[in-house]
Amino acid sequence: MKIAAAQIVTTLDKSENRELAVQIVKEAAGAGADLVVLPEATMCSFGDDDTPLTEYAEPLYGPFVKALTRVAGETGITVIAGIFEPATGEDRVYNTIVAVGPAGHIGAYRKFHLYDAMGWKESRRIKPGDPTTDEMVVFSIGELTVGVMNCYDLRFPEMARALVDRGANVLVVPAHFINGPEKAEVWQVLLRARAIENTAYVVGAGKPGPECTGHSMIVDPLGDVLADLDGDEIGAVGAELSIDRVREVRVSIPVLENRRFSVRAKS
Repeated sequence: MKIAAAQIVTTLDKSENRELAVQIVKEAAGAGADLVVLPEATMCSFGDDDTPLTEYAEPLYGPFVKALTRVAGETGITVIAGIFEPATGEDRVYNTIVAVGPAGHIGAYRKFHLYDAMGWKESRRIKPGDPTTDEMVVFSIGELTVGVMNCYDLRFPEMARALVDRGANVLVVPAHFINGPEKAEVWQVLLRARAIENTAYVVGAGKPGPECTGHSMIVDPLGDVLADLDGDEIGAVGAELSIDRVREVRVSIPVLENRRFSVRAKS
């Protein structure tokens, strides 16, 4: 499988973002990618702290997802991207990652872990998904199986392990990883750590500076960086992923077999 990770800037202009996303998908497909990962909040950026995201949210089958589904069908590529989805009866929205393929809708993951840290309060405008009722998204492309995370989830190793327990050997992480002192280094270390401890590929698709850290990258199951972008670059990187590489690493370093603990969602 060939995968692409896109690093783009999005704004509050949903029409412009939609056109950009479609363009990126077409370019990735033209380069031979089977799967393209776009950042968190691709449909619409977070805006300022007081931006009312409820005014921008769209249902799962709204204009943005319909456009992605249409271009996925036209190009034969699978697409992962971030949207804001209405939360019924709430003045908040869901921060949702959608996956669509040539045959249509694959799944939608509502972000579990909200970034209430370092002076930020994501939960003020975002309603978290519920691990006991909202399903995690895991799906196969050829011989590889993809598990979906979202930005701050990267700091929770049990999330990655739960996806691996469901069969994932490729972890994709759309992100809007806010910039700050040493944040780029943290992002890079976490991507590589999740790959190493799970003997899985990890693909991080973020947004460039100055707002975000950039450094979108594709990491192999040993933690080696296969492709990456600089902090301020706009564009995409690609790499070939192989089930044989996953099997080779997991035979050599059988951490999943050797472990003594399991991961369970809260009941």
